Amino acid sequence: MYLIKKSDVYKIAEELSKTHQVFGPVVEKESGQTFLVKTDDPKEIDLTAPIPVQPPKSVVFPQIEKIFSYRYDKNTKIVDMQQEFKVEPKAIFGLRSCDLEGMICLDRFMLGQEFVDDVYLAHRKQMFIVTNTCIEPFEQCFCVCTDSGPCAKENFDINLTELGDHYLVEAGSGKGEELVQALGLEKADTSFTEKKSAAIDKSISKFETIATDNKAWISRVMNRMTTGFTSSDVWEYIGNQCFECGACTFVCPSCSCFNIEDVNRTSGESVRIREWDSCSFEGYTLMAGDHNPRKPVEDRRNKRFFCKLSYSQSKKYLRPGCVGCGRCAWVCPGDIGLPNVVTYIRRETTEKVEQ
Repeated sequence: MYLIKKSDVYKIAEELSKTHQVFGPVVEKESGQTFLVKTDDPKEIDLTAPIPVQPPKSVVFPQIEKIFSYRYDKNTKIVDMQQEFKVEPKAIFGLRSCDLEGMICLDRFMLGQEFVDDVYLAHRKQMFIVTNTCIEPFEQCFCVCTDSGPCAKENFDINLTELGDHYLVEAGSGKGEELVQALGLEKADTSFTEKKSAAIDKSISKFETIATDNKAWISRVMNRMTTGFTSSDVWEYIGNQCFECGACTFVCPSCSCFNIEDVNRTSGESVRIREWDSCSFEGYTLMAGDHNPRKPVEDRRNKRFFCKLSYSQSKKYLRPGCVGCGRCAWVCPGDIGLPNVVTYIRRETTEKVEQ
């Protein structure tokens, strides 16, 4: 463990900028919203800013990305293929622990299953992650329910925790240790471990009531959803509130659905593009012959929340698919973010008990 003055913390980002594109939370002056953006000036990054509007998967898994281009010669019957995606070292400075867990979910989906996504792997291998402990929860946060915060436990290169006039700096990888050594930071004594624990406990005590009340209910809802005990009336109620806009999936740090399109250029060359998709869209499950097994919106809402809270998905990710960032509740015009869905299922359970 090491210490760095708050006024000097940006030296970490400045050192990273020598070899990486640096991304971090920047507050837009006009709207007051926080965005995760690439910046040439690390001092633009605000470590006290709320969780960015867009998830960090946009850095390692872009919303729209060219994968490769190809040209087919009819005469020789030869296909010439060229890689289109750009792989450059990238660093995220000030990543919240919930967003880190979302990225780990993506890792296990893209890299930990039967097939490995080579494009994602190429991006991920050159990532440097500096996490930032939440010493003050934000209004929409419920990471305490999903064991994803307020402090990162592993899978970071460097973790920062604000403690008074200093940041406690913890190296979580060989790359992180090398960077810390290059900066010549002062070593922290063991008393700072207790100070960090006290700061985390204080942060947890400040979470909204809905977050603390739902903590025990997350596991109960997972059980009911996995075993099919959630009634169709609940899903129909949720479906009736859904606008099918896809906002929840686009802001979710662990959603991994994508579509592949081949685009023909006038030059005769074709480009394969990968773009985010959403299970909210009716066309997502549309099959050949115009058959759609999930045409009713409640069936698609069922699938989304099953993906976040079922046992099978938790087994795949080694944790719940939801990381408690609260973005889905923040952007949903139908008020069916995951915390409210847990509440609806909880209400159904308590009403049956009372009957």
